[in-house]
Order: sequence, then C-alpha cells, then structure tokens
Amino acid sequence: MTTGHDTAAASPAKEGGAAPARPSAGPPDDERRRARLSRRWQRDVRWSPYAFVSPFFLLFLAFGLFPLIYTGWASLHQVELTAPTDMHWVGFRNYTRIFDDDFFWNAAKNTLTIGIISTVPQLLMAMGLAHILNYKLRGSTFYRVAMLAPYATSIAAASLVFVLLFGRDYGMINWALNQVGIDNIDWQNDKWPSQIAVSSIVIWRWTGYNALIYLAAMQAIPQDLYESAALDGANRWQQFIHVTLPALRPTILFTVVVSTIGASQLFGEPLLFDANKGASGGSQHQFQTLGLYLYEQGWVNQHLGRASAIAWTMFLILIVVGIVNYVISRRLRASS
Repeated sequence: MTTGHDTAAASPAKEGGAAPARPSAGPPDDERRRARLSRRWQRDVRWSPYAFVSPFFLLFLAFGLFPLIYTGWASLHQVELTAPTDMHWVGFRNYTRIFDDDFFWNAAKNTLTIGIISTVPQLLMAMGLAHILNYKLRGSTFYRVAMLAPYATSIAAASLVFVLLFGRDYGMINWALNQVGIDNIDWQNDKWPSQIAVSSIVIWRWTGYNALIYLAAMQAIPQDLYESAALDGANRWQQFIHVTLPALRPTILFTVVVSTIGASQLFGEPLLFDANKGASGGSQHQFQTLGLYLYEQGWVNQHLGRASAIAWTMFLILIVVGIVNYVISRRLRASS
C-alpha cells in the first residue's frame, strides 16, 4: 500500500527525471511551406492579370495619353518646333486662327470629298466581293488571301505605283483613255482628277479588308433564313436585299465609321502622290487633307502650337463621329 510519504518521496524523482515531450506550438515545416505557397498562389491569381496587361497601359501612357495631353497643352500656347519648351500662353487664339484660315477649310473640304469618293465605292465593291466569296468557289482560300494582299502592301510602294499609272504623259491610265478618244488628263494638278486618283489608292488598299469583314458577317447569318426565303419564291437578288442586308446593318455601320475615321486621317497617299513631294497637297492645295495640313503647319512651318490645335480639332471631329455612330447603333438595335 502506497503511503503519502512514498508519494512525496517520488515527486522529486519525477521532477528531476526527463519531462515528457510537449507538442510543438507552430505548424510543421511542410504545413508552413504549404501555407506560404497558398499565399503566393493567391497573390499570383490576384495580380498576374494586371501584370499581363501592364505593357499595353505603359505603352499607351508613353505614346498615347502623354502626347494627347501635351498637344492639348501646347495648343493653348505659341510654341515653335525648334524650341518646344519655350511656350507663351495665348489661350484659344490658335483655334480661332484655324477657323479663320482658308487653307484649313480647303483641307476640310478636300478631306470630305476624298472621303466620300473613296468610301462609297470601296464599301459597295467590298459588299459585292464578299457576296461572291460567300458562295462555294474552287480555290476560295486563295481568293480570300488575295483580298488582303493590297492591305499588306506598303503605302509608299502602292502610292508610287499609282503615280506611274496616273502620269500625264506616260501613264497607263491616260494611254487607255487615249484609245477611246479622250485626251490626256493632268491627274496631279487638276482638282477633281487628283482627288479621284488619291481616292483610287484608298479604294485599292482597303476594299479587300472590308470585303473580308463583310464575308465573316455573311457566314454568321443562319442558312434557315435563306431556305425560308427560297421556299417563299425569293430569287438570289431578293434574298440579298431582304435577308443579307438587314442582317449586315451593324457590320455596315461599323465599316462606315471606321472608313470615315480613316478618311479624316488620310495622310500617306496624298503626301506621296504629290509631284513636288511636299505637304501642300498639289500646287494649288487641290488635294491637301487635314492630315497634310497638320503636317505642314507642324513640321514644315514649325508652328507646333497651331499644329496641336489642328490635331485636337480633328480629335473632336472623331468624337462627334463616334457619338453619331452610338446614336445610330442604338436606334438600329431598338428597331430590330
């Protein structure tokens, strides 16, 4: 029988002996590692998308937003290209001088007429080509690739070829016109012929691009609609008018807006078509566009403030075009 004396005697021995192992307060190494990897994975999931898109925003800030803000600030100053840091505040005087400048209105009229001459035939031809390519043709892939060949061609190379074609004394266009009894046309110095020639470069370069856009939209139209129209007795032309065109209204609106924006920024074609290789758009400014007028003011006359005001005026015009596009698209969606 154990007495209290024995128990008391055993207590010191128990205290002096080895104490039992206590459980560790922290997690083991593998659990800590898993917790650390879990936190790293959460941070990766949260921040990786921003890291992937950050190059675009960095480039946009450097080459998009900063030039936009700088030109807006420079448009309110008198500043020359030779001394871009020497600015003198003039307020909106650069804008008022633009609207009193006959050369600006001449460039705006030329931009409008060249835009109409190039956009309307371009989209009509693109629609026709897309309608043909929508049928099952032998070698259709070749024709679709050929549609993009003009778009992939350099603007400089295409413009120089068209300069040769529209030469007054040696061009192939005048040679063909002479065969039917039409005298030589001075394509580079007369107003309307020069604008038609510049528009032909734009038509040649962008028709195939728009044709492929229309073709993609046509292939998305359900075939059931065509079969129903055929059962009702509609021929090919009636199917195109009553089925294809209504389904292509959003796409047509998109191409019209994009072509309008491109026409308002037309620069390379008229610059290279000029016989004097200057920014005047011909000897009488007969095909000078707003893009050429901006270039002439900023880099030829070195009036950086006035060129910035022209750039912002063109930007505001594009905003108006975008608003009109939004209103029309909303009405089309409401009507459909």
